[in-house]
Amino acid sequence: MERVLRLASENAAVIFSLSSCCMCHTVKTLLADRGVRVTVYELDEEPKGREMEKALAQLLRRDTPVPAVFIGGQLVGSTDEVMSLHLTGSLLPLLRRAGALWV
Repeated sequence: MERVLRLASENAAVIFSLSSCCMCHTVKTLLADRGVRVTVYELDEEPKGREMEKALAQLLRRDTPVPAVFIGGQLVGSTDEVMSLHLTGSLLPLLRRAGALWV
């Protein structure tokens, strides 16, 4: 858990992902298309990815812990929460305050 929280706090926008996950791809594309500087950790390519996945499952209280999105070091959630923020117009201001947007 400590490693996940440390990595999440080191950058303005962080996604913990699996390279084969279509929902992860959707969230990464959404943020990239809006010019977000996002750091992505592909758990299936990380040496301690399984441990990180278990920690994220605890944080999210879900069996499927990816994608897990952190903005400004705070857990935003998974696809549903990110899309909800996007649809209400709250995502970009949140990213801007965290310093994850160039503009």
